[in-house]
Amino acid sequence: MEIWINPACSKCRSAISLLDAEGAEYTVRRYLEDVPSEDEIRAVLERLNLEPWDITRTGEAVAKELGLKDWPRDENSRDRWIAALSGHPKLIQRPIITADDGTALVARSEDAVREALSHNKD
Repeated sequence: MEIWINPACSKCRSAISLLDAEGAEYTVRRYLEDVPSEDEIRAVLERLNLEPWDITRTGEAVAKELGLKDWPRDENSRDRWIAALSGHPKLIQRPIITADDGTALVARSEDAVREALSHNKD
């Protein structure tokens, strides 16, 4: 299991605390430092079963600078969104947990973290 975090994010710290309390084995990816490639973002989106605009933090200053709220949310615009996420990783919603069974979740709640944990049991 891998968790994409921003250490400054309280939801990320809460998710890590819960994983630790449950004795989970996981790898931490500080995605602001170890920026995911466009292909990695595509792979995570497939695992999440979401579109790039679904995991975009549109309230961030860079989102406003880019005018993301006005970008089309369709198949033709998908690559543009993915490039924005890779080029500006602060836009990626967090934390994201990729489970060993191939699923992934945006783990912003305790329930979501517990669901991710359930995907890692034998």
